[in-house]
Amino acid sequence: MDSKEQVHTARKRSIGLLAKATRQELEAAYGAIDGAPAHDVVRGPETGLVMVRGRIGGGGEAFNLGEATVSRATIQLSSGEVGHGQVLGTDGRKALLAALFDALGQAEGYASSVAAFVEGIAARIAAEDLKRAEQTAATRVDFFTMVRGDD
Repeated sequence: MDSKEQVHTARKRSIGLLAKATRQELEAAYGAIDGAPAHDVVRGPETGLVMVRGRIGGGGEAFNLGEATVSRATIQLSSGEVGHGQVLGTDGRKALLAALFDALGQAEGYASSVAAFVEGIAARIAAEDLKRAEQTAATRVDFFTMVRGDD
């Protein structure tokens, strides 16, 4: 994988994790930035619907499962970096903050702090997933068949 593809993959992961961040996490991280650069809102925030598609068994014919509400925004920093944010729901402020962090993640002076923030989101999500898995495992029932001796 070349470096351009690695950057693309890392940014894709970052945008995905920013979409899963809570608004409180985004607001707190934004408040902690010293001297955030000026930025212009290029698009949005806009709220709309997207079609969610599914497959039966993961390999069957695709079908329309239903619609989901999403919000998106695009911003441009005064230094030229463009950031995009997409989040489930109608929270336009959250979409703007996600777009801002996407742009800051590309800016030279902010990239490392944004990367650390995104890794914190990843750690929180992993901990929540582990807790959910443990709670689910606690209710697991193992079925077995006893062999009768009269066969």
